[in-house]
Amino acid sequence: MRYTVNCSILFPDIPLLDRAARAAAAGFGGVEFWWPFDSAVPSDAEVDAFVASIENAGVRLTGLNFAGGDLANGERGLLSIPARSQEFRDNIDVAIGIGERLGTRMFNALYGNRVDDVLPGDQDALASDNLDLAAQAAQKIGATVLVEPLSGAPDYPIKTLDDAALIAKFAGPGVAALADLYHLETNGVDVPKTIKRNFRQIHHVQIADSPGRGAPGTGNADLNGHLALLDELGYTGLISLEYVPGAAKDPFAWLPRDARNS
Repeated sequence: MRYTVNCSILFPDIPLLDRAARAAAAGFGGVEFWWPFDSAVPSDAEVDAFVASIENAGVRLTGLNFAGGDLANGERGLLSIPARSQEFRDNIDVAIGIGERLGTRMFNALYGNRVDDVLPGDQDALASDNLDLAAQAAQKIGATVLVEPLSGAPDYPIKTLDDAALIAKFAGPGVAALADLYHLETNGVDVPKTIKRNFRQIHHVQIADSPGRGAPGTGNADLNGHLALLDELGYTGLISLEYVPGAAKDPFAWLPRDARNS
């Protein structure tokens, strides 16, 4: 398996511009981030500083989220939110521009919560339009847009891999499913069955143990079994470490150092 580190969750107390270097020091060659800026369209100076932090660390930016709103206050993406649609569209060029500079080939587009005064069908139609715009931009640099199921967000409609895979299938070229095994476990999904059923649509995998969203071995999810199944089916993509580090001195102690930069 080849690993990448989600620096947004694993290094929450480290300054943003030092996180890629911290991952490199831990032995990893790839990193990914949730949207790392306070606004959907940050200043050129902010973007340049972020890009430089990746380049100076000597790692690859393997994945990046599009702007997803205020995650800390419960927002979960802009894709399907009418009042935020232009914000998402303005963000596309910024995100893809970063990806073009750093060779990033995966962009995660969080779907967005349901809105009380908007019909679900209208939100879904808007999400489809915005996914198409994002995918067209991503394909220009050889990248893929991902759709992710989430847990812990009652108003977020994409909760299973079946949901994400169906959207990816009908969205057409350039859109695929992100299988976050923690979210699937938390939502009560039979993970082996859904992996087998939707394997062709899976383009990226993220892991954390369940319950607790800690490092592998801190919960009771059969992560080794799930990863073995993915390998058996022919998955050749990255495995993103996207878990809460806890109080451990080395949050990667479970993974031998010589396996980290594979």
